Amino acid sequence: MDQSIQNDLNAPHSMGTTIIGVTYNGGVVLGADSRTSTGVYVANRASDKITQLTDNVYLCRSGSAADSQIVSDYVRHFLHQHTIQLGQPATVKVAANLIRLFSYNNKNMLQTGMIIGGWDKYEGGKIYGVPLGGTILEQPFAIGGSGSTYLYGFFDQEWKEGMTKEEAEQLVVKAVSLAIARDGASGGVVRTVIINSEGVTRNYYPGDTLPLWHEELEPQNSLLDILSSSSSGPDMMIS
Repeated sequence: MDQSIQNDLNAPHSMGTTIIGVTYNGGVVLGADSRTSTGVYVANRASDKITQLTDNVYLCRSGSAADSQIVSDYVRHFLHQHTIQLGQPATVKVAANLIRLFSYNNKNMLQTGMIIGGWDKYEGGKIYGVPLGGTILEQPFAIGGSGSTYLYGFFDQEWKEGMTKEEAEQLVVKAVSLAIARDGASGGVVRTVIINSEGVTRNYYPGDTLPLWHEELEPQNSLLDILSSSSSGPDMMIS
């Protein structure tokens, strides 16, 4: 095997990623692509980068897959203990501050940036960003990962206060699809999580349903698509 390919296969799993959190009038919408890479090799094309911490708080992960997973596992454990002791669900702020604590105390070892989103009865829908180094930022929307560099101007133009749930989810799907089109480290499908007072809704958008952007090729039918859509029998396919 070529040495460069071998090096890519042995590289740490990294989620060169696009992750997004958006607040709307009543809750939050989280979104992410699904490509996990080791170097230039795609290790997983359908990974789930939106991790549940509690019933009402979810985490978007970017950077090192191993680092973000171990942080989410620890935080999920401590939030479970917190819920048992208090007898009620942890707030979004508590979850975000726990992640901030782990990220800051281990900033020389961790290579992960995260977005925390959720809803609680005290403050409603909240989005917190915890980038590399352990800073915590409460924001009306947050974007992260390698694909985020293509989205800052897009969000400056498109985001607005008081959006409906449908508008917020449409914005997230549109933004992730734009990052997938421009960023080689983002790809696959788009997953969204909507969190509000009614609970949590997960949605899934396959790659062939996403909007196309400038210079992207139109999807072409494969031979299998043509054969499966044909109403003629096997004999009609033989010329």
